This record gives sequence, structure tokens and C-alpha cells, in this order.
Amino acid sequence: MSTIVSFKNVQKTYDGETLVVKNLNLEIQEGEFLTMLGPSGSGKTTCLMMLAGFETATHGEILLQGKPINRIPPERRNIGMVFQSYALFPHKSVAENLAFPLKVRKVPKDEIARKVKRALNMVNMEKFANRMPAQLSGGQQQRIAVARALVFEPALVLMDEPLGALDKQLREQMQYEIKQIHEQSGLTVVYVTHDQGEAMTMSDRIAVFNNGIIQQLAPPPVLYENPENAFVARFIGESNELLGTVASVDRERCTVKLESGQNIHAHAGPSVRGTGSASISLRPERVTVGDQAKSCDNVFQGGVKDLIYYGDHLRVVMQVCGRNDFIVKLPNNGDARQLRIGDSVHVGWMAECCSALQ
Repeated sequence: MSTIVSFKNVQKTYDGETLVVKNLNLEIQEGEFLTMLGPSGSGKTTCLMMLAGFETATHGEILLQGKPINRIPPERRNIGMVFQSYALFPHKSVAENLAFPLKVRKVPKDEIARKVKRALNMVNMEKFANRMPAQLSGGQQQRIAVARALVFEPALVLMDEPLGALDKQLREQMQYEIKQIHEQSGLTVVYVTHDQGEAMTMSDRIAVFNNGIIQQLAPPPVLYENPENAFVARFIGESNELLGTVASVDRERCTVKLESGQNIHAHAGPSVRGTGSASISLRPERVTVGDQAKSCDNVFQGGVKDLIYYGDHLRVVMQVCGRNDFIVKLPNNGDARQLRIGDSVHVGWMAECCSALQ
């Protein structure tokens, strides 16, 4: 797989003092679906805008297919763009909206018709060619926006929070459809979102941004199972965080003495270098409650403070290891339904199910 986009020591500042993006080095592979994920102000959208050409890098170089593009205007970069706002021309029909980027590129009329039909077929909107944007639902408009980004067969498609205006059910449907289009077409997609569930569902790799720096770049399962630092552990999925000090390290395992006095045996994350303060990251679904917890590497007594019914699972709020907001997710089966607020039960998890991070 070859590299299609390279960021080399890229920096961006708007005021000459504060760096919004700090020494970004990133390679995006041809045909992959890469998501830039992070909270507001983390630098992810600025990176996308620099790649699109709507912002200029203060320092460093951006390469597309091996060629520097810093000084090339957006319309000459051969990049498709999908915005949250759809940005469709209200006075043009669906077909005319799709034909516009082809006319700008002086594509012959008969080829325009063929390409427009092909793009509409890709998003299952071929029956809507003569409709006006105002006659379409939000989801239909978003499909047209995606088709318009694909119609001129760009080298790269950028998507900036494209599903942010849709309701939950439609959003999930569009996630699946965009991923299907990506897989069928072989396009390279760079996608920006602050929604970690969306990123986990769609991406081949995720770049997690915070304070203008990529905190970790990895496939979704790696980010979830092996976060490299406490920020990634908190931002990707849900995690119980327990604070303490590393007491000992033995290869990939370590012992952390919590502030509340208990010892926890954990997987030693890549940032653990020896003694010093550390945080334990533990996913709520990795915790066992009741008699079966007694066989775990880490076993404690916990008090049930609240039970929240979610249909397929129970969310149990517990007092464990000095924390009053310790979360456990249990499948909605007979054992889980036996729990009552006020119960005192064994709580346990295996060492490999939690990570110590420094």
C-alpha cells in the first residue's frame, strides 16, 4: 500500500503565538479510511482544512501523491469535500449539483451525464436526479453531497463532520453507507469527527488529537484495548480511572498501589517506565461481580449505589477502591437482575483487562 498524503513537520498558528497544530507528521495510505478524532479545539479540523487548501500551513509541508501542495489552490488539488452543511446549490437540481464540478473541469457533456448517473447509483439516489435540494430530506441531501464529492473521481475525499446534523438512526445508517461506498470504490477517505463511536464504526485507523498533537494513531481495536495514555483511554469509549503509584514492574505487568491503599495488578502500558504516579484504565464491561469475581487477579468488596436499566445490559454504579462512581456493565441476565441497591458484593477483574498509564 502506497502513501497518498504526507504531513511533514506541519505547524499552524492563527495569532503567531499559539500553535493549533504542533509538528504534525502523518502518512495516510492509499485506499484507507482514516479518521481525525478529538475534542473541539484539538486541531483535527485545522489539519483537514490545510489538506483541502482552505487554510495554509504556517510551517512544514503537505504532500499529495508525492507532490507538495502547500501553494496549490483548493480547486486544483483534485480533492472531494463533504461538509456538515451539505453546501448544495438550492437553485440547481440534484443532477445539476453533481454536474457542476465536472463543468468547472471542462468535462465533455456526454461524459458528464455518465459520471452523474454513476455517482447517483453509488448513493442509491438515481431516481432523484430532477429533484431540487429543498424537496429532499436531510439524509437524502447528505447522500447527494457525498455523490458530488465522488463524481469527478478525486484522488482523495475529505469529510468534515458530515453527519452532525442527522438524527441518531439516520446517522448510523449513513455511517454504514459511507463505509460501504469506501470499500466498494477503493477511495481514500479522511474523515473528521468528535464522535468516538462514529470513528470506531467506520475507520481503518484513527488519529486521536488533543492540544494540536496526535496522541495515538492506530486501528480502533488497538485504541480501545491498548490506549497509550490516559487521554486516549478516557476519550475512546468509557473507562474507570483509578489513581495511584507504580510499586513494581515485571516485563508487561506491574503493580500499582492506589491512593485508597489497595494494590492492583495491571498490564503495563507503553508509557510505564518505572515507579511514579500512574492511572489505571479499566473498561466497565471487563468487570465481574459476585462469586465468579473471586477467581480474578484483582478482587475487592464493592457496594451497589445505583442500578440503571439499559435493556440489553445493566449499568451498575458502585463504591469500589475509594471511588463512588465506579461503573460496571453487566449483561441483562438472571444474575445481574439479582442485584439491589445497598448490596455488598465481590468485584473483580483480570490483570490483562486493565492498563497502567503514566
